[in-house]
Amino acid sequence: MPDLPTPKDATEAALFSEGWDAVLSFADLCTSGSLTAHQLATEAFALGVREVRAAERTHVRGAGRRSSRLPTIPALLTAVRDTAAGWEADGTGHRLDPDLRLWLNSGRAGRFSGPPLERPIALRGLRDMQEADASLLWLAEVEALPLPTVARRLGLDPATVGGELDQVRTLFRDRCHRAHLDTPMDAQCRSYARLLDAVTRSPAADAPEDLSRHLATCVRCAEAAACLRLHGGTVPAALAGGVIGWGGLAYLERRRRAAEVRLGAGRPGGADPAAGAPEEGGGGSRMLRGGLLAAAVLLSALALGVSMMPFGGSGDDKAAGRDDRQPVADPSVSRAAGRSSDRPASPSAPTAATPSVTPSPAPSATGTTAGPGATRPDPEPQGSTSSAPQQPGGTGSATAAPGCRAAYDLVSQWSDGFQATVTVTTDRPLTDWQVSWTFRDDQQVGQMWDATVHQDGSRVTADAADYNRTVAAHGTLSFGFIATWHGRNRAPYAFALNGASCTAG
Repeated sequence: MPDLPTPKDATEAALFSEGWDAVLSFADLCTSGSLTAHQLATEAFALGVREVRAAERTHVRGAGRRSSRLPTIPALLTAVRDTAAGWEADGTGHRLDPDLRLWLNSGRAGRFSGPPLERPIALRGLRDMQEADASLLWLAEVEALPLPTVARRLGLDPATVGGELDQVRTLFRDRCHRAHLDTPMDAQCRSYARLLDAVTRSPAADAPEDLSRHLATCVRCAEAAACLRLHGGTVPAALAGGVIGWGGLAYLERRRRAAEVRLGAGRPGGADPAAGAPEEGGGGSRMLRGGLLAAAVLLSALALGVSMMPFGGSGDDKAAGRDDRQPVADPSVSRAAGRSSDRPASPSAPTAATPSVTPSPAPSATGTTAGPGATRPDPEPQGSTSSAPQQPGGTGSATAAPGCRAAYDLVSQWSDGFQATVTVTTDRPLTDWQVSWTFRDDQQVGQMWDATVHQDGSRVTADAADYNRTVAAHGTLSFGFIATWHGRNRAPYAFALNGASCTAG
């Protein structure tokens, strides 16, 4: 297990305490193995500390003026993305997740460092706020920390922090509205700007059909809708995608689950060995529910690959804009090899992104699609993919599963992709697990959370993460994934737990 970076002074120690687990969580998404994730996190943290200090000096010199600097955690996450871009530019990009490499070499990545008025609206809106307000919004909405914890961290009154958060959400909306109006727009977008502002102010308002069609095809206006619609639960995803870029939605879900685990409301053993003592409070009231999470975000613009239909459009509109979406990885090469049992415990547990598509006026979301001709380098040795039990990383002893039941839930589906969750109930306690199944229609898994994936043809295996290997007798394990489909998308079959067949349900 690699050593944690050692803070050099009190300021760096405070930054480490506040942001290291977030940095490592995002670095883990960006890389193909745990050791590489730690290397990226360490390098990015050092860069982030330098940039935070430089921003503080600038803020002091410009006292009385808005400094347009990001809060600490978003600044550190930006440093992870910038460090990854540096690896790619220096010829060491093979250590990164192949999806991220595709994104870094696309035009979508350039938006985050390009002309200010071309940058994502959520990023511009957050930068335009006072740092204290921006920190409150980020910690509550993206990090999913309970409000008492947020209040303690920011020195606020726990009795009034809820009201302050409501005010900050409204302030963020106003800043994003101004950023949207400042964005260079064509005549059609400009004609819809006032209507979009009016419709998103009311939770009960339905958009006219022509506006819905426009939002299904216009990246910038859909971005604005996600930020402006405070009542639809779209702000967390808009913030994560607009500030982080690639992997924002997956990071958002990891942070939500990490908050649940620390409360003891999620998986056992929620204490985080890398982050020190767990914070109290929890995701109960702050939990980001599935249908509210990804809805209304045209994540193609936010590099998360989702096409948005925010105000009750038809299913046909979901296909619009798919050429801009983020490609998912070719699952023919597994990331599971790097997720071995010698991996350091991750400070934040990965979580299931749970966007749901509904026919109601609520927004509907789409997901990532496989990039044509995308190839995945093989940075680390890969395991085999049979239905027989495998020991992740070659260590540990999986307990056989004499009785198990597997439930497959199709959470949402769009023109060429879908999201699903798998839940398995075991009659016996497990010290390790591997779940496998077979697809019927050549579906291809791209991203998976709460497990590591390997796919060989139609057969898929999901290995336990470091933090969820142990399952009590009559307990359940679950994980989620995003995949692509073409033609048909029937449910898989032949589920097995540690090589033993599972019954349906």
